[in-house]
Amino acid sequence: MPQLHPTIVKITERLIERSRASRARYFARINASGKLKPSRDHMGCANLAHAYAAAGQDQFRLRVERQPNIGIITSFNDMLSAHQPYEHYPPRLKAKARSLGATAQVAGATAAMCDGVTQGYAGMELSLFSRDAIAQSTVIGLSHQVFDAALLLGVCDKIVPGLLMGAAAFGHLPALFVPAGPMTTGISNKDKARVRQRFATGDATREELLDSELKAYHSEGTCTFYGTANSNQMMLEFMGLMLPGSAFVNPSTELRAALDEEAVTQALSIANHPEYSIAQLLNEKSIINGVIGLLATGGSTNHTLHIVAIARAAGIELRWEDMDELGQIIPLLARVYPNGSADVNQFHAAGGLGYVIGQLRSQGLLHDDVDTVVSNRFGKGMAAYTQEPYFHNGQLAWRAGTPHSLDESIVRPIDNPFAPDGGLKLLQGNLGRAVIKTSAVGENHRVIRAPAMVFEDQSELQHAFKEGKLDCKDFVAVVRFQGPKALGMPELHKLTPPLGVLQDRGQHVALVTDGRMSGASGKVPAAIHVSPEALDGGLIAKIQNGDIITVDANTGVLQLEVSTEELTVRTPAQRPDMDTENWLDFFAVARANVGRAELGATWLIKDVEI
Repeated sequence: MPQLHPTIVKITERLIERSRASRARYFARINASGKLKPSRDHMGCANLAHAYAAAGQDQFRLRVERQPNIGIITSFNDMLSAHQPYEHYPPRLKAKARSLGATAQVAGATAAMCDGVTQGYAGMELSLFSRDAIAQSTVIGLSHQVFDAALLLGVCDKIVPGLLMGAAAFGHLPALFVPAGPMTTGISNKDKARVRQRFATGDATREELLDSELKAYHSEGTCTFYGTANSNQMMLEFMGLMLPGSAFVNPSTELRAALDEEAVTQALSIANHPEYSIAQLLNEKSIINGVIGLLATGGSTNHTLHIVAIARAAGIELRWEDMDELGQIIPLLARVYPNGSADVNQFHAAGGLGYVIGQLRSQGLLHDDVDTVVSNRFGKGMAAYTQEPYFHNGQLAWRAGTPHSLDESIVRPIDNPFAPDGGLKLLQGNLGRAVIKTSAVGENHRVIRAPAMVFEDQSELQHAFKEGKLDCKDFVAVVRFQGPKALGMPELHKLTPPLGVLQDRGQHVALVTDGRMSGASGKVPAAIHVSPEALDGGLIAKIQNGDIITVDANTGVLQLEVSTEELTVRTPAQRPDMDTENWLDFFAVARANVGRAELGATWLIKDVEI
């Protein structure tokens, strides 16, 4: 293997040093948990009776044989397509464990909400907070402490980060993720986007829009665009926390079922092996690999929050500047919608993650001296994740993935990338810090200097668009009081169609917000996750209509062109009264305690100085 790129060496060493104290505290807690955990060998009889009472045919094995017992955390619900397949997983996983002389029990379930359903509505105000609630529910499930390993069943936006954060609290346990896979391909992403923009301009009816959306989202499995859900699956492979090549295998296929059962076999093979525990595998190098995967594939902007929070749950102090600096050397190797026209099924068929990982390894752009959940089987390093699963004589096996791209409009070799950088950049200036996704933004739209148009709510911008107030002018739309403390940091993806229409008409437009823009961030330049937010003393609260703002994705600048003297005497805008749902009060404690976006926007982990 070629020598690791010196920039990756530098950033990793810096991350290790920055995290030395917090990582030591994390391991001290994990080691104490591992030593003090009430195992089945010495738990009280009454305690064990409660754990065994409903085990049925597995009771003898649990009670007498003391074989490994797997705890399953599931995100099943049958309202959401991505999680519906999990309905039948527990019986199959238990049966597989039983066939291997072991046992498995459902330790608990987590909430699983969909930003696609709640987009633009009140539910989005608790969407981000659901990640930390999922982490808590994972901890609750594993707190019974009668398990030797865990299987984590989750796919979508907040579910995977929450599961991993919760599993990190039980870092002495080995754990594998078991994906459900993407739905099969529906209508093209280009056709879907076209109908959305036609609806935004009033040229398509609601019936036409719904018909189009149902053709796009049409069956069980994750959405097929490369948003946060599929970025999650990518990240887990890059971090070595699931079986190789298993991320994008469709539900209800023989290969999917075989991989699901093989996850049980693999979990049992590393059960009670501390070298394969989450605490050991979730380290600085695997976190860096996850970031590299995000950059190389043009993944979701939501992971500038999630991977930071995941890292911090394991005592690792990842920063936006680490991600930005990596982005300067990691080339963009994939174009999957919204960064291209292909969906994840087409990406997978063209070479997929195995090909991308192989290309990065070939140039020393990935940590290869890492252990993964399959190191005991395939050996140390990421070579296993360049392979693909298949059936050999009716049995699941792995073989070398394709050595070349099968469609260079979707995935390219490292000597011919789509772009020399990964398409996620850090913006800095007097407005604070923000991130911008440039992989789908045209070169002629990456720099904009224009007057601000300020909105306190996303609906205000939509109304202004419908009334023609945004026509025939260049502007920077400022949508504030959307941050985690103010409103739970909702996604503002519904702003993409109207802003996209204006951009297509020849106007130069951009978005600046302390909210999110979702894994589907697209062609309109958007400075998102502005930190500090408006409700936390951020200068975004002092912007007025007509102020000139520069958003420069090329040089990493986010600047309000108003004198310091003028800004000093300005009074910050006050958060408007919000007519919202009373059930959101259940998350008031989250809003009151949530940290800054650049530190993961988590209310479970105390912010640190940066």
